Amino acid sequence: MSTKLEDFIRENKRAFDTDRPSSGLWKKIEEELEKKEQQKKKHKRLFNVQLWAGVAASLIVVLGVTFLYVIPGKKNKISVADVSPVYAQKQTKFVSLIEQKQDSLQAFAKTNPELYHKFKADFEVLNKTYEGLTKEMAGSPNQQMVVKAMVRNLEIQIQLLNQQLSIINEVSQYKKENSI
Repeated sequence: MSTKLEDFIRENKRAFDTDRPSSGLWKKIEEELEKKEQQKKKHKRLFNVQLWAGVAASLIVVLGVTFLYVIPGKKNKISVADVSPVYAQKQTKFVSLIEQKQDSLQAFAKTNPELYHKFKADFEVLNKTYEGLTKEMAGSPNQQMVVKAMVRNLEIQIQLLNQQLSIINEVSQYKKENSI
């Protein structure tokens, strides 16, 4: 079967070769390819511009958020040591004493929870005042005075805790004397 087909093609080869493409066909194909190539280049340039514009916009957003949240946060973060190293040492010592005395008071909470809650409420008032002074320090024109007030507040907290511990000792002693 394949020999018959081959023989037929050989005999009629000239009839098959009569249809030739026009001379302008290759020009049309080349022009079409050039148009597609130019569109690809244009699209590629547009894509690059969009890509870089997106990167730039993202960078601007990240920097904007950083400046909005980090820079103002640093301005408001000022420590006592920045204002007065002497008061910073006192503050550290007082905070340590306060923590020790609070631990002692907490041990008392199990035996007399009502009194402990009253003591804790009194202490919280002073502690909130201290936190307010801490926030005020950054924007204050006289930071030295605010730091002195903070240290004085810590001294008052210690005095309050000492009085509370004294009351606890008296209550405990009274309970021992009356239980005998």
